[in-house]
Amino acid sequence: MSQHDLPYRDAAAVMLLNAENKVFVALRIDNKADAWQMPQGGLDDGEDPQAGMLRELEEETGIRPDLVELIAPARRVMFYDLPADLVGKVWKGKYRGQRQHWFLARFLGTDADVNLDTAEPEFRGWRWAEPAELPRLIVPFKRRLYEDVLEEFAEYL
Repeated sequence: MSQHDLPYRDAAAVMLLNAENKVFVALRIDNKADAWQMPQGGLDDGEDPQAGMLRELEEETGIRPDLVELIAPARRVMFYDLPADLVGKVWKGKYRGQRQHWFLARFLGTDADVNLDTAEPEFRGWRWAEPAELPRLIVPFKRRLYEDVLEEFAEYL
């Protein structure tokens, strides 16, 4: 079976803005490089994408749903493909990439509300980044996706 025969993994993701319109990004724990990303993760079967986004955000960052105000959902679902050398290593080789439901949200808490020391830590560091920095912070295979997300939410940034 080739990579292109595999399905996409359903996922939800969030561009979380602070009061200064900077974006929450975090360093993956499983990547030694400076691979920053916005919070995102797979949806459970039948899970509502917005509920999944809030669940993933809390699981990854400790940020509670009551500290998040939804600004806008993306008008379309966005995709990315894994590089060929990662297809067999990520998600037990079952998926070619992700089909992501993106949301733009406002963080209502303080930096003290962020806690990466979660039950199953995924990140080793975090910071607030300028939106324009995002494409160069992300791993190259997700760069086009992040450019699309920036374009999608440009009117709010």
